[in-house]
Amino acid sequence: MRVSLFITCFNDTLFPQVGVATTRLLERLGHTVEFPEAQTCCGQMHYNTGYQREAIPLARHFVEVFGDAEVVVAPSASCVGMVRELYPKVAALSGDARLIAAVRDLIPRVDELGEFLVKRAGVVDVRAYFPHRVTYHPTCHSLRTLQVGDIPQRLLRAVKGIELVELPNATECCGFGGTFAVKNADTSVAMLGDKMRSVLDTGAEVLCAADTSCLMHIGGGLHRLRAGVRTMHLAEILASVEEA
Repeated sequence: MRVSLFITCFNDTLFPQVGVATTRLLERLGHTVEFPEAQTCCGQMHYNTGYQREAIPLARHFVEVFGDAEVVVAPSASCVGMVRELYPKVAALSGDARLIAAVRDLIPRVDELGEFLVKRAGVVDVRAYFPHRVTYHPTCHSLRTLQVGDIPQRLLRAVKGIELVELPNATECCGFGGTFAVKNADTSVAMLGDKMRSVLDTGAEVLCAADTSCLMHIGGGLHRLRAGVRTMHLAEILASVEEA
């Protein structure tokens, strides 16, 4: 399958290894990966902080860049949620009938990585090897917006050598929420404390999630505690293979 990779500005700037892992994984499974260099931000930051009209040019650009793609895959439930759930509102706000139609046409072809693997490509066992104790945090956008269910856990359980342990109170938000962590710092820190306590209770070596924004938030807290728990995106674990 010809896959257009939407790496997102957050990953491109702060976590480029996630894009590398996603590409390595998809190519290992036989897909042709294309990276449109003209891609930029999806506009989620603008829209969620009250600058909805400023998100219109970004949505229009996204459609122009990815409009001809067979399928668009992003290792970010958050950004895929923006495209699928909020782009129709952005397009409607623009009053541009062509943009409205283009968004409607593109949305069914935009997948979060785990969704693409299981639902579109029909693969659960991606032939990965990761001999570590891992716990998984279901991010708010993957859980509530995209409703991916247990897809990430199914993919992780199929990884050879892994010990996947359930995260207590898994559905509770980590407290990041984009600018929420900045505007409501005290509340965010309290929520982070609860999440870190749950992670530490598992005895896991690695905390995994489908959004690096949440991993950055939780990972920063764990680092300050010197907890010895590292964070990894789902793509990084699924891209891992047994050394020859």
